[in-house]
Amino acid sequence: MGNTLNNKKANGLALLPFLVFIVVYMGAGLVYQSKGVDMAFYQFPSVTAMFLAVLVAFIMFKGSINEKFDTFAKGAANVDVLTMLIIYILAGAFATVAAEMGGRDATVNLGLSLVPVQFLAAGLFVIAAFMGTATGTSMGTISAITPIAVGVAEKGGLNMMVVLGAVIGGAMFGDNLSMISDTTIAATRSQHCEMRDKFRVNFLTALPAALVTIVVLLIVGRPETVTEIGDLSYSFIKVIPYLLVLILALVGMNVFLVLTIGIFAAGIVGIATGAIDLAGFAQAVYNGFCGMNEVFFLTLLCGGMSELIAKNGGIEWIIQKLGKVMKGNKSAQVGIAAMVSLCDCATANNTVAIIVAGDMAREVSHEYKVDPRRTASLLDMFSCVFQGIIPYGAQLLVASSLCNATVTNGTTISAANILGSLWYCWFLAAFGILSIFIPFADGICRKDPWNWEYDCAESNVAAKKALLEKEAAEAQQ
Repeated sequence: MGNTLNNKKANGLALLPFLVFIVVYMGAGLVYQSKGVDMAFYQFPSVTAMFLAVLVAFIMFKGSINEKFDTFAKGAANVDVLTMLIIYILAGAFATVAAEMGGRDATVNLGLSLVPVQFLAAGLFVIAAFMGTATGTSMGTISAITPIAVGVAEKGGLNMMVVLGAVIGGAMFGDNLSMISDTTIAATRSQHCEMRDKFRVNFLTALPAALVTIVVLLIVGRPETVTEIGDLSYSFIKVIPYLLVLILALVGMNVFLVLTIGIFAAGIVGIATGAIDLAGFAQAVYNGFCGMNEVFFLTLLCGGMSELIAKNGGIEWIIQKLGKVMKGNKSAQVGIAAMVSLCDCATANNTVAIIVAGDMAREVSHEYKVDPRRTASLLDMFSCVFQGIIPYGAQLLVASSLCNATVTNGTTISAANILGSLWYCWFLAAFGILSIFIPFADGICRKDPWNWEYDCAESNVAAKKALLEKEAAEAQQ
């Protein structure tokens, strides 16, 4: 997205379009919730709310319609926005093809078959964490695992809240760390850093939270009786595409190549096993592209609107206001964490929260010399923390609704009932705050510091110089 302030005078009124988006989106959710509508905060599409905000921006800012559209197009066509959009649709295609050929179910059954029933609560957390990391979607993970987990919990005498909390916590762990999660894509692209570098910073904060969660679940999640789970048949070959994507991403392969290889690996496995045919593979790729339409259009519109707001002094106004409470690097990190947390509470969507806060966080990062890899980690981490604990968020709503649809004893569980058992989200928040004041996760930032002149890690300065020289030479020709 646009990340320059264009030397414009600070103007708080320029932020009105963002306010319109939040008020319309959240206001509609509150209205539907008061009427008892299921998934109330997801009835009014975020893209429509953003479109209204863009219209407000066009109406209120000075200049001709052509000048304003040129500015909007500059932001929407920014290389980071376009890169993000391509990654989104590739990630959507991989997730859809892998699910269509049975990879998602195979992954769940493989995990359950490896976990003794007496350790099932902790095991469900680990399974959900792996699946969330491999697939990049907390919603898909929760949707796939919750019905199985609820049935096992009811049959085996496990505490239902603990089981649901374990599944949601594991899913948020994966959503936070996955290389193909839209939150990771948004966080890293908006801060101009590599996914694997953000992963390293993020992982060292999330791992302690996950380990403490597992210990707690081993203690409080033991069943009253030990029962057999039943048939857990699976084909390991269908898990391979997920493992392939995870490994290739971690070793640093270009994300476009990783996702493309993953798409065709999943397709080949599906065709070879008879799960899908060639036409089914092509259809799944297309459906995967279409399945990312909301975040695709939202990012496109937000990129253009952010450029309009930056040009008219909105971002500069935020920086000035934050500067009054931010006195240095650590308080700036707290500000970034608070900013994305508030955005998530307002929008009930962690990807939207990162997209909205991304430009502002980048400016704060440069102003107070917060390593962009650290900033990306904070954006992703705290948006996932709050997305996991707000009772009107899709994760809790889906988990509670699937639970109520699965149980046979007539028990009804609300999203708010699960809050006390969301151990991982609470621990992640605690370790996230601790990591700001005791930088135990910043090893890579110290080992390979950020070069602010070239806006990249020191290890990439030579390559960046060569690229700039090549672009300069081409411009002179």
